[in-house]
Amino acid sequence: MTLQSDHPDAADATEAGDRARAARAADRAGAPDAVDQTEVVKPAGVVEPAGVVESAGVVESAGVAGVAATDRTERTGLGRAADVAERVRAVLQAADPDAVWAVGGPDGLHTGSAAGGDGSPLDVGGLMPVLALWPVIGSLVAEEALRLHTPLTAYGTEAPAGTTAHHLLSHSTGPAAQAALTRLAEHLTGSPLAELAATRIWHPLGMTGTRFADGTLRAPLADLVRFLSHLLSPADHPVSRAWITESLRIRTGELTPARGLLWHPAPHGTWAYGETPTAWVSPRLHRWALLLPTHPPGPLRQTFRDAAFDPTPAP
Repeated sequence: MTLQSDHPDAADATEAGDRARAARAADRAGAPDAVDQTEVVKPAGVVEPAGVVESAGVVESAGVAGVAATDRTERTGLGRAADVAERVRAVLQAADPDAVWAVGGPDGLHTGSAAGGDGSPLDVGGLMPVLALWPVIGSLVAEEALRLHTPLTAYGTEAPAGTTAHHLLSHSTGPAAQAALTRLAEHLTGSPLAELAATRIWHPLGMTGTRFADGTLRAPLADLVRFLSHLLSPADHPVSRAWITESLRIRTGELTPARGLLWHPAPHGTWAYGETPTAWVSPRLHRWALLLPTHPPGPLRQTFRDAAFDPTPAP
């Protein structure tokens, strides 16, 4: 059976499809999950995103505990941050030189564009579900206020018979599903989503500049760095490791395209959300990336993702 995809990565998900099939085969064999590879190598400590230094139109993160950003990324086996920056710069120079972009890991920002580095709020309305709704739902699951496979009608909210939060997160991730999940979260807590996201997620992470305004969600680049870095860190609050792990694995069985909870599997061991803008995380590679293009990205999404995540041979 095939699901209609609303995400561009479904069009070039050959590697992701192979990973999904491997996972299903492993499940049938009783072996450990072979697809999501969501174990995180825990560093000795988690550090807030480092300050940034602008150089030649690229932002490089300042050293953390005396270790330069280039050394950090060498340890991941993906090459130095400068190499990633050079590859991404080459891709964007021709396609969208004014795009805002960033690449980092559990310890914060590794490299990124000069644009967006001044702290001004960016329009990230396209990432609202992953920045607000998904983590809030996860917090309700952690509190046992919500069970993913319980019909929504059992909680007193209107929904088609048999509809569950799991179904909405993994099969129907469009606006209607988002609206249903928002109503559910607000019904269970008695608070609006904006307040839930701020008190449960953004403020604990130090995302003080993130807020709903002018009909969209706005956030400075530094806040986005904090959020994406947290998803790869060993920290268990405010977004729990269990919720992240459960979300970044195939939840659609034999259906295609394969999906997790809101996130979509993509090549290079990444999970993606959004089209304009787009966020990627890869627990296996200990890396995240963010792209906010100035126009519909088309093939730029793929070439940017390849530049940010495709491993390069050691010199």
